[in-house]
Amino acid sequence: MRGRCLATVRVALAYVALAYVAPAGGEEQLPTTLQTMRAELERSMAALAEEPEPPYFVSYEITDMHTVSARASFGALVSSDERRTRVLDVDLRVGDYDLDNTRPLRDPDIFAGFRFGRVRVPVEDDPAALRTVLWNETDHRYKAALEQLTKVRTDVEVKVEAEDTADDFSREDPVIGIETAAPMDVDIADWERRVKRYTLPFSAYGNIYGAEAQLSAFTETRWFANSDGSAIQAQETIYRLFIYANTKADDGMVLPLYKDYGSFTLAGLPDDDTVAQDVEWMIATLLALREAPLVDPYTGPAILSGQASGVFFHEVLGHRLEGHRQKDVDEGQTFRKKLGESILPASFSVHFDPLRKSYGGRDLVGGYRYDNQGIRARRVTVVDRGTLKNFLMSRMPIDGFPHSNGHGRKQMGYQPVARQSNLIVEVDAPLTEDALKTRLLEAIKAEGKTFGLRIEDIQGGFTFTGRLIPNSFNVAPILVYRIHLDGREELVRGVDLIGTPLTAFSRVVAGGDRIAVFNGTCGAESGGVPVSAASPAILISQIEVQKKSKSQDRPPLLPPPVEVPSA
Repeated sequence: MRGRCLATVRVALAYVALAYVAPAGGEEQLPTTLQTMRAELERSMAALAEEPEPPYFVSYEITDMHTVSARASFGALVSSDERRTRVLDVDLRVGDYDLDNTRPLRDPDIFAGFRFGRVRVPVEDDPAALRTVLWNETDHRYKAALEQLTKVRTDVEVKVEAEDTADDFSREDPVIGIETAAPMDVDIADWERRVKRYTLPFSAYGNIYGAEAQLSAFTETRWFANSDGSAIQAQETIYRLFIYANTKADDGMVLPLYKDYGSFTLAGLPDDDTVAQDVEWMIATLLALREAPLVDPYTGPAILSGQASGVFFHEVLGHRLEGHRQKDVDEGQTFRKKLGESILPASFSVHFDPLRKSYGGRDLVGGYRYDNQGIRARRVTVVDRGTLKNFLMSRMPIDGFPHSNGHGRKQMGYQPVARQSNLIVEVDAPLTEDALKTRLLEAIKAEGKTFGLRIEDIQGGFTFTGRLIPNSFNVAPILVYRIHLDGREELVRGVDLIGTPLTAFSRVVAGGDRIAVFNGTCGAESGGVPVSAASPAILISQIEVQKKSKSQDRPPLLPPPVEVPSA
């Protein structure tokens, strides 16, 4: 489904600090898997060079995922497992850099994305077995590429001239690099005891209907080789603790809360006392949300906390600056013609920096050293003091941007496109929290409103960037406060933040002096990829909220099997 972010799901992952080693010698210095991949790649390219339409580019990427996790609910263990899998992705191109088989058809085949299933490879380093899978999949992809190239050439002949005349693929220098991460440190029996202990307090409340805790760790290793000569091993180990609980109001609205933690090391996760305090806060807040009043549809001033504004910038700005969206004729191309124009207040700058591993004491999950096309990651300033300067680029060029800037990303099993990484919002002369609230109260009074809103925490969001449906966004808050003229704050529920991009950005007024980090997974054309946003709270002169969808089912009719504590 092109043109929209399927979800920004809140998770607690953290990018691991990696050690970089550039092989000093030749082929023998590379890991065995990379040596095998390069050998089969060279053999395939040589053999296919004899064909009438040989490939001009081929890349292999193998992803090894090793996961250990323990999950509990209401004090009882739900699952405890360890998994290991490897998946192969192949990018094979016939034609030439200016026009090849990957060019999107202007009457697309809706089933094209299902042509190739997920290709698993042995988890053992058996060169013969691996080369057999590489050989078979290369042959499969080559035949499909020839068929697709014929369709592309026909499409070019019978359709109107494309607005963007850039090549289909960029020429880039080869890269060789090896990353390693610290080995996973897991005592699964201890994890099982901890997750049971974390969720046990929720079981004392008959009006809390879901409660889970999960401790997990994973090591992801990627081996990448291409016909340009690149050879890369990228590796990261991540530890995660995620706690979730929900209740339901009498009108049927489901009310969730989350707590998430991530670290480079197991020791970096919070201790049991800290988790216990957060669980107590979650219980108290869930009970308060059940009694909180609903907010009707509203337009007016609001403050978005740092976490909420991070998602706001991710959904409203970030997706619309992904390079391939400037080329796709079905995309809205909101900012394509706005380079050099002011799109935010002059005090705001926005960067994407996959090389940054933390901000404000929090780890950033969207970081990496090499993208999924073997390009070195780099910092990209997209907005400089309010002025649009750049786009996020993969190896799909657009007019005026002939090269990648290291943002070609994907989930294993997908083809890479330009995606976001670590989004960082910086504000010159930021306001304190008190000053930001004072400005909000002044705006409420000036507009003749009786209240404004403070959106404190969010569940996620999505955006539509295409032309066929309204070019809009929806951010789903889970903690919202009504700010009255006397400064009093009241917990409320039942709103979604909605709007359209150009109008929303024209209403941004000021930013705060405290940075908050949102870590998550963003889903789009190339699957789910880790992303982060580090942003201050922002004041918006006018937002719009609509009623949140809700279940029509009443809370349980049967009494709970436990005694519910009195308020």
